[in-house]
Amino acid sequence: MELSILLWVLAALLVLAGFAGLFLPMLPGAVLLFAGLAVAAWADDFVYVGWGTLTALGVLALLTYPADLFASAFGAKRYGASPRAVTGAVVGAGVGIFFGLPGILLGPFVGAVVGEFSTQRHLGKAGRAGFGATVGIVLGTAAKLAIAFTMLGIFAIARFAGGN
Repeated sequence: MELSILLWVLAALLVLAGFAGLFLPMLPGAVLLFAGLAVAAWADDFVYVGWGTLTALGVLALLTYPADLFASAFGAKRYGASPRAVTGAVVGAGVGIFFGLPGILLGPFVGAVVGEFSTQRHLGKAGRAGFGATVGIVLGTAAKLAIAFTMLGIFAIARFAGGN
């Protein structure tokens, strides 16, 4: 089998794994997506997609991480959470990563609730902060998806319009 075909197959698998990783915490989604696009550029000997485009794609891939890490904190703050609840949401998101999808959704919520409850002892406000953290996670995932589709669009334009 020709090397370029193998590279295109590998690129497709990496891109698919990258999109899965945008939802699954066990996979580094943006890194896998970028790797897939870089392998696809390599399959064409970087004729269509050059280093400038790959650098832009790499920067976009890196932007997914702050979007993911701070989205729950932003959501909690937007819903009136205290600084301790915001910190709890960030810690909860970090701990939740180790517990799969339920941990990703519940970690920031629980962290924000515990943080808020520790300052005010008011369950209603703590629940609101937790809800805000969950909204933030959903918004963070949407931002990661938007960045991923932007990466695909830039790659497609460079590849099929022949730009470098």
